[in-house]
Amino acid sequence: MTMKNERGIANFSALKTSIANGEEQSVKELLGNKPLLDIEKSYLIDLAKLNNNNAIIKLLEAMPVKK
Repeated sequence: MTMKNERGIANFSALKTSIANGEEQSVKELLGNKPLLDIEKSYLIDLAKLNNNNAIIKLLEAMPVKK
């Protein structure tokens, strides 16, 4: 596993935690403007829906998807 992958995994884990905790600002910072894989985006939106956090759901829905 490369360092790039390790940081990606750590970032994704932090993103999941921020979504679960309803930390909108942290989610914005962790998302940045990098596109997500479709499966990542779907998973994160589902997680935000479990917490009924509309602001975070909208942030995630607006994210571009990697082609």
